[in-house]
Amino acid sequence: MLTPSPDVMRTLLARYNELQLRHSQDSDYELQRSLEDVTYTLCVSTGTRTVHDALLAADSILRKAASEEEAAAGIPVQRMTGARPAIPKPRTL
Repeated sequence: MLTPSPDVMRTLLARYNELQLRHSQDSDYELQRSLEDVTYTLCVSTGTRTVHDALLAADSILRKAASEEEAAAGIPVQRMTGARPAIPKPRTL
């Protein structure tokens, strides 16, 4: 399966979040259909069957893309392992 581009994922997630918010305030038929359509597209794009799994897959795609972009830019990648990252102490002048 081809992995969708991060831009496509960002667009789909933004649309999904917008429709979820609007749907929580008003649930007319057209809004419901639009939400179902974007949910279906998210699932198909990520190769999943549920919106929960699609959102997890989309998050994974975006994290991987961010890591690759950071690596290409020469930025060290910091992995979260359950512990909080060290916070640098402020510089004093």
